[in-house]
Amino acid sequence: MTLTPSPNARAFARGSRRELRRIATLLRTETVGGLVLVAAAVVALVWANSPWSASYSALRDTTVGPASLHLRLTLGQWAADGLLAVFFFLIGLELKHELVVGDLRTPGTAVVPIAAAAGGVAVPVLIYLALNGGGQDVRGWAVPAATDIAFALAVLAIISSHLPAALRTFLLTLAVVDDLIAIIIIAVAYTASIDWVSLVLAAVPVGLFALLVQRWPTFFSTRRWSVAGILLPVAAVAWFLVHASGIHATIAGVVLGMCVPVRGAQGQDSEGSGLAERLDHLVRPFSAGVVVPVFALFSAGVAVGSLSGLAASLRDPVTLGVIGGLVLGKPLGIVATSFLVTRSRHLSLDESVGWADIAGVGLLAGVGFTVSLLVAELSFPFDAASHDHAKLGVLVASLTASLLAAVVLGVRNRRYRVLERDEQAAAADQGSSDDPTRSL
Repeated sequence: MTLTPSPNARAFARGSRRELRRIATLLRTETVGGLVLVAAAVVALVWANSPWSASYSALRDTTVGPASLHLRLTLGQWAADGLLAVFFFLIGLELKHELVVGDLRTPGTAVVPIAAAAGGVAVPVLIYLALNGGGQDVRGWAVPAATDIAFALAVLAIISSHLPAALRTFLLTLAVVDDLIAIIIIAVAYTASIDWVSLVLAAVPVGLFALLVQRWPTFFSTRRWSVAGILLPVAAVAWFLVHASGIHATIAGVVLGMCVPVRGAQGQDSEGSGLAERLDHLVRPFSAGVVVPVFALFSAGVAVGSLSGLAASLRDPVTLGVIGGLVLGKPLGIVATSFLVTRSRHLSLDESVGWADIAGVGLLAGVGFTVSLLVAELSFPFDAASHDHAKLGVLVASLTASLLAAVVLGVRNRRYRVLERDEQAAAADQGSSDDPTRSL
């Protein structure tokens, strides 16, 4: 039977809009966003190692954009410099939220995860330098320093049905601080020269963006068109000027995200009361469904060749440094630093969290993916071999770290499930013994 479309059928009619909203809701969940990211990376790896690998390279290296504005970039560069600024905008929103109404606003709560994040950056860097400190490959020292907050939270969401809520808070705070350190590294260590005129001019659209969102947050929260019609053009000008200054353009996304108010009009601390929550709600589906997968598609396509070639690549010091830094350095730095900091009488872990849980989170922090792939591109722009080896290390380490974390946290999750069941049974028994009618 042949189906013919209705003559009145329209794209994005009520039914299709409802479906788009459903898809957007799914993409806001951590697990679905993580699965889409993994799927894009797998497609990139398969494509780059298939008989059609030439088409992959040709697509990634296709240049588009106005040359007169110095924006004649490859699609891979557009994904890393342009689209990824949206992902970093969300990181800026998360940083602002944690600093204003989250755990980072109270020093007593924030000290342990902040110190853990610092240790989780320092130890991987030291491991990488120990293996690559004598040559040009030292430029990749920051590749194993970053944690992919979206990927890590996605893995935790899959296995955390009974894990303490404080553990997710610890991981979120740690990952946010880790991202902040990575942002500073990108801005400082990977900026060869600065065009100060462009950088000073960038302050104008950034200041205008801050004025608009701070002065009229309710207007932009209640009128969806205003975000695309007013804020987006201002943000695009800021991005262009930061890109022209020589600083990596994703920093513009972070700065703009930090400008957005978190509190509501009356200064409430309640979640969802600020413009930041509204913008996160609007932008996150696009980031999870388009931005990060497209970046992964163009960045994760590492040609490994034959099995012998893969084995040789895995033995390369760059690959070993990245894997060792993420898989070993992250948990070692996080657990050791947390242990040392909590030796103080005034600092401690939440009573619901054990050291085995922190070890699992430390392993999970070894998922470097998005930011680590970006740093790999910035570290080796002219060395194809080291560039591919660094990316291969990120992919292998992220897979290994997520599997190890799943095992450790899965065991802990089962233990907490048993404890919860025993507590419920004890409460039920206590309730029945206190009921005088049960003895009649």
